[in-house]
Amino acid sequence: MQYFFQVSIDAIALGSLYALVALAIGLVFGVMRLINFAQADYITIGAYSLVAPSTAAVPALMFGALHWVPMIFMVVLTVTALALLTERLAFRPLRNTDTTTLLISSFAVSYFLQSLVLMLHGGRPKTVSIGEGLTSAVQVFGLRIPGIQLLTMTVAISLLVALVFFLKKTSMGIQLRAASENFDMARLLGVPANLVISIAFGISGILGGTISLLFVIQTGSLDVRMGLMPAVYAFFATVIGGIGSLPGAVLGGYIVGVISVFLQAYLPEDVRPFRDAVVFSIVIAILLVRPQGLFVTGGAKERV
Repeated sequence: MQYFFQVSIDAIALGSLYALVALAIGLVFGVMRLINFAQADYITIGAYSLVAPSTAAVPALMFGALHWVPMIFMVVLTVTALALLTERLAFRPLRNTDTTTLLISSFAVSYFLQSLVLMLHGGRPKTVSIGEGLTSAVQVFGLRIPGIQLLTMTVAISLLVALVFFLKKTSMGIQLRAASENFDMARLLGVPANLVISIAFGISGILGGTISLLFVIQTGSLDVRMGLMPAVYAFFATVIGGIGSLPGAVLGGYIVGVISVFLQAYLPEDVRPFRDAVVFSIVIAILLVRPQGLFVTGGAKERV
């Protein structure tokens, strides 16, 4: 039983990360009907902003050499600025085109950012050490919980609570919710389209920068494709939760994280290398039962 609870803690921690990535993807999709595959590269850029451009195996620290408060601020600011810049240059001029064109633009932005990282840092994985004290475990009711997992769960809950407050209690948050439900109607009622979309991208950047820091502390390594699998899992999470639904994206992130960790813990050893295939098979089974996802937004009902 103790092993089950230990695995549950690991599952909730991983689910918290997926929930944050899924929320970032869901916010942008809600207002633009765009799956922004560059979200994976926002995470990667945030992680690489910790080190100076170098092709050395052990790079010199850049933001990572700062005190933790300015380091967090600079990483999150970098990714947020990047998200706003890509929205302004790559997506806003194409907003009135069809969704296929926007999707192609998203792929183009993603490959451009990957190439930028390769040009500045090379393609070899690198190691970086920040937050060493968070790798040690603490005892809670007989369970050994690494500090990074406690931090991940705390940060995820804090960001989710802050975002809920923003969406429900502020004027701009209410406008963002309205736009995610029915963007055309929201525009007719006076919601500023450019501002709302910029805010959605800005929040996705804040979440991307936060996720970058949590991943680097947890893994201690940098790789040009480090954001790819979290984004893929998060995309499946948004589909499970009901694409366009923010509560659904969060719930889907936790569902995918829990399934992934429990499969890793309980599958036979010779099957564990195929865990991802099993996870995606379960996702397909869920969608066969409920193809519209767990939550259905007003906009989704109209499209159906």
